[in-house]
Amino acid sequence: MTKVGNWLRKTRDIVYRNNWITVFHDEVVNPSGGDGIYGVVRFENLAIGIIPIDHEGCTWLVGQHRYPQDKYSWEIPEGGGRIGVDPLDSAQRELQEEVGLGAHRWERVLELDLSNSVTDEAAIVFLARDLYPLEATPEETEDLSLVRVPFGEAVERVMRGEITDAISVAGLLKVHAMLSRGQI
Repeated sequence: MTKVGNWLRKTRDIVYRNNWITVFHDEVVNPSGGDGIYGVVRFENLAIGIIPIDHEGCTWLVGQHRYPQDKYSWEIPEGGGRIGVDPLDSAQRELQEEVGLGAHRWERVLELDLSNSVTDEAAIVFLARDLYPLEATPEETEDLSLVRVPFGEAVERVMRGEITDAISVAGLLKVHAMLSRGQI
């Protein structure tokens, strides 16, 4: 048996694996001593979000259809970064791929655990400033729409429920709070 916090894992089987996730089925003993099962999704990538803000106080939102929810979603620029690769390198790549921008100033503003009851997926959100143009190079799986909006409008879209992606909501509200407090 393997101790996992106040749980004991008796067995672990891989029930599914691809390039992005591994799904485990664990036989466990819960903290109260009862036998049970636990399903865990392990992510092969770190989730990366970027909030680019230009000299006029505007940011970019990326629109795309999200397959798992079968709905269109407006989000901050996001993507995956390989575990073990500097998250800043991944953020810089994603900003260029999706928006066609680079930035001279980067600040890590938020770390998140996403759906931590069943996954180990973690996210880091960066603030990118002093922007400059590059060529956008979206991946073949990305059919993206871009919109440049005043930062406050992006926050209002969160408040109206128009932006529901967790990384975007948390990142935009955190940067809004930091701006309101004069921290950035």
